[in-house]
Amino acid sequence: MIYCFLSLIWSKYNILHTLKDLKNLAIHASDGDIGQTKDFYFDDKHWVIRYLVVETGSWLFSKKILLSPISIKELDQEDKTLSVSISREQVKNSPDIDTEKPVSRQYEVDYMGYYGYPDYWGSTGIWGSEPSPNMMASGYYSVAPTPDNLDNPDKFADVDAALSRDNDHHLRSSHAVTGYHLDAIDGELGHLQGMLIDIYTWAIRYLIINTSNWWSGHLVLIAPKWIKEVSWPTSKIYVDMTQQQVKDAPTFDPSVPFNLEHEQSLQTHYGRNDK
Repeated sequence: MIYCFLSLIWSKYNILHTLKDLKNLAIHASDGDIGQTKDFYFDDKHWVIRYLVVETGSWLFSKKILLSPISIKELDQEDKTLSVSISREQVKNSPDIDTEKPVSRQYEVDYMGYYGYPDYWGSTGIWGSEPSPNMMASGYYSVAPTPDNLDNPDKFADVDAALSRDNDHHLRSSHAVTGYHLDAIDGELGHLQGMLIDIYTWAIRYLIINTSNWWSGHLVLIAPKWIKEVSWPTSKIYVDMTQQQVKDAPTFDPSVPFNLEHEQSLQTHYGRNDK
């Protein structure tokens, strides 16, 4: 009974999408189109997408801006569109960002304050005290910032503490890490080809690994929780499993929707029950 219910939920919402599915989506704002998604910044502590990098159209000189999942209302995969709660006017006046440089915590403080969003880094959860970004939007996204709320001394009372606590920031470009090599306990596995994203939480549920440089070009999935270590300077990911375990794992076919049965098969193979 429970399995049938979960299968229905998976079938109805199809919440897992590859990064490829989520690139070049048209962003529909409340007063017109903003642009298209080009990249994603993820938090390498929690393995969750924090921002979508959007290239604006000619209306804003094709500059790149950041879009928080907090503002996302709906994904239409068939039409390749994302509907958001913010306006083009808000985007036009939002804090400037150089997407070729690391995103600082100070910028995030300014960004979240501008849109009236609560911060996500004040708790141990992936979205603060909420399980998903859209739950953070309630009561916030429709309120444009005003001098009153920006000058409120309580608004950013913990900003200094947040900045000092997060000097070692952990936002990475998904484009930059694509191609990282993976090592098992006993040798190489392949390279990172993509990611499977849960668009309810925007968590990275699985890494898509291409084994073509080792084993017949199969694609396999490995969850971030199964990673032992990531060496960012050397572009390497280490996992606590053997080559044979990965070779015997269920293969991943991106043309077939990843469903509950696939996930259970994968978890069973690796003897895991974590998501």
